[in-house]
Amino acid sequence: MNRFRASAPLTDQWDHFAFRIDGGVARVTLNRPEKLNPLTFESYADLRDLLAELPHHEEVKVLVIEGEGRAFCGGGDVNEIIGELITMPAADLMRFTKMTGDVIRAMRECPIPIIVKVQGIAAGAGAVVALAADFRVVGRSGRFAFLFTKVGLSGGDMGAAYLLPRVVGLSRATSLLMLGDTIDAETADRYGLVSELVDDEGLDEAVAALAARLATGPTLALAQTKSLLTRELDMSLSSAMELDAMTQALLMTTEDHTEFHAAFTQGRPPEWKGR
Repeated sequence: MNRFRASAPLTDQWDHFAFRIDGGVARVTLNRPEKLNPLTFESYADLRDLLAELPHHEEVKVLVIEGEGRAFCGGGDVNEIIGELITMPAADLMRFTKMTGDVIRAMRECPIPIIVKVQGIAAGAGAVVALAADFRVVGRSGRFAFLFTKVGLSGGDMGAAYLLPRVVGLSRATSLLMLGDTIDAETADRYGLVSELVDDEGLDEAVAALAARLATGPTLALAQTKSLLTRELDMSLSSAMELDAMTQALLMTTEDHTEFHAAFTQGRPPEWKGR
């Protein structure tokens, strides 16, 4: 029994995407390839809830989000989402938009590193999910499109207007969010949106290598680094320096930091324990 989880059991089955854990790597696979793996009300809710549960899976060190087939994610399902939204009352619309934002917030606040694997299109909500990840490993077939203005909505959906300027700069974010144009993988790489650009044939291998590196790394240090990157976006320099100092002092008390010193003096690789 996990005393930090208490009475609530972990979910045994997720119905709206495939989910598995292997060797410390959790993997979410959007699995409606015939429609380019669109997101639905239910898959948004499942992603939000999974991200809340994932830190309680003690064996999970990294999360990979991918799409089956020739695309990562074509965005929200036009019929199953947009077709319903235009008939909804304002209160339900607010519940929906808050839920989609909760997915992105949960991705940024989850202490586990998140890799998104992109082949083919990452459009609309799919582009924002990729944006919110810690690492975007992209095949040369990859394309990104923040399409929201093209359906008559704000380009600032799901936190895109917050996150994208911090990744690619204000000028390029303005163009991407206001015009909604599709950019190819090379352009996305040049903009700074891509963590690693590889041939499509090597995409699985590149994702597996990065996932393995993260899964076998110093998980406490990685989690705190992710937290600082997220929290310090809106801090003053002095506040960020104070938080850095407190975090570093805390990590200096861990077994992992002691293990580094022992490994260094013995001339061997460290054996990270996440403690």
